[in-house]
Amino acid sequence: PTMQEHDLNKYEVLRDLAIAGAKGESLRFLAEQALRQTCGLVGLEAASLHVWNDKHEISFEIAHAQTEDARKRLTALEIDLFSVLRERRQLVSAYMTFGGELPYQSFTLPLRHGSKIFGAVIGLAPGNVRLISEEMFLEALSAAMSLNAVVDGLSRDISVAREVIDKERLAAIIETAVTVNHEVNNPLTAILGNVQLLLLKRDDLDPELQKKLKTIEISAMKIKDVTQKLLRLTSARSVNTLREPACSIS
Repeated sequence: PTMQEHDLNKYEVLRDLAIAGAKGESLRFLAEQALRQTCGLVGLEAASLHVWNDKHEISFEIAHAQTEDARKRLTALEIDLFSVLRERRQLVSAYMTFGGELPYQSFTLPLRHGSKIFGAVIGLAPGNVRLISEEMFLEALSAAMSLNAVVDGLSRDISVAREVIDKERLAAIIETAVTVNHEVNNPLTAILGNVQLLLLKRDDLDPELQKKLKTIEISAMKIKDVTQKLLRLTSARSVNTLREPACSIS
């Protein structure tokens, strides 16, 4: 491809990353696609994405390689060199050239959010490729990957937050149900007991009064049934933001 076509293809990689990220595609899907396209455009033999947690333990990684040997060389570079330099020398980014029978070049660029570095994009190319000439594209790529990784991470955090909120809501509803059951059942038992005692003397009661007492008994039994169901409540969820929480009762 011409230089103009080459630059356009790089722009399309970044555009695709942004569009897929905005659609909520998973980080794994985005990384697979971006690493594969980047390897073809820049002439990399292998590239990988690594995300780590606060203890610097790898929580996510994915790689694309032209050959298994290239994949192994890139893995060895990350384990034996880049990760060690990050831990001991606070390495942030680097472009390196290696000699030997099979000379090659490599790079590591950070995934960052604000001042926090939480991962890296690394790559490996044969010795005749000048990776430093692709510096602007590779840095833009790592920035785009950072944004998508952050969005993916925030989605998980929101999911966790919703789970916590649901548990807190359920606990509050159960507490309310227990209180209601206690406060309602005591007077309800007295009402129901007295009504049933009166109904035992129905022969002495006016038919209209009997009918009204029977209605009170049925209503009281319904209330008692509802309070008992509240105590068997097992989950709570909001149907949507415009409606009251719906309760699931076993």
